[in-house]
Amino acid sequence: MSAFIERGRLLEAPEIRRVVTRIAHEILERNKGARGLALIGIAARGDDLALRLAREIERIEGATVPVGALDITFYRDDIGLHSEAPEVHETRIGFDITGLTVVLVDDVLFTGRTIRAAMDALVDFGRPRAIQLAVLVDRGHRELPIRADYVGKNAPTRRDEEVRVLLAEVDGEDAVAVGEQIGDDEPSGDSGAGAGTREREPA
Repeated sequence: MSAFIERGRLLEAPEIRRVVTRIAHEILERNKGARGLALIGIAARGDDLALRLAREIERIEGATVPVGALDITFYRDDIGLHSEAPEVHETRIGFDITGLTVVLVDDVLFTGRTIRAAMDALVDFGRPRAIQLAVLVDRGHRELPIRADYVGKNAPTRRDEEVRVLLAEVDGEDAVAVGEQIGDDEPSGDSGAGAGTREREPA
């Protein structure tokens, strides 16, 4: 058995709301509006963030952008390396991404391996004009040359720490906590998180 011991909060609910609003403005400014945009969130929690961003873009711009959810489980480079069965989520992309600027949305950027897997998965659905990346938290420790275009908060962390994202849609509250996993399971994954993580990759 293992337990997450929280050591502090990186973001609280009001800060997360402001971050989503800011990133929505940045996406619109960089792309000169919402035309030709699509948001695809990496399950789980990235998809909920993508929906929030889409609502905020509609509020700001008065335009609706298509939103999808992407499961990257079977594109991970550690598939088959762990004894436990991977947690599989539903992919929901009900539109053609060919020719669109796709903004991938994730909760935490860590090693970059999740994003690499997401880009591999995405091209199975078409050939986007461009792929951009929006993350709630960038915690550093990259292992691949991957960089976010939109970042809610840069939060330097120790590699052995976990960053846990909580969203009201899944967890009943909005927060980003940092702490340690005590027990059998060591922190890993692209977020290094527990309940607020879709996966557990090798660090």
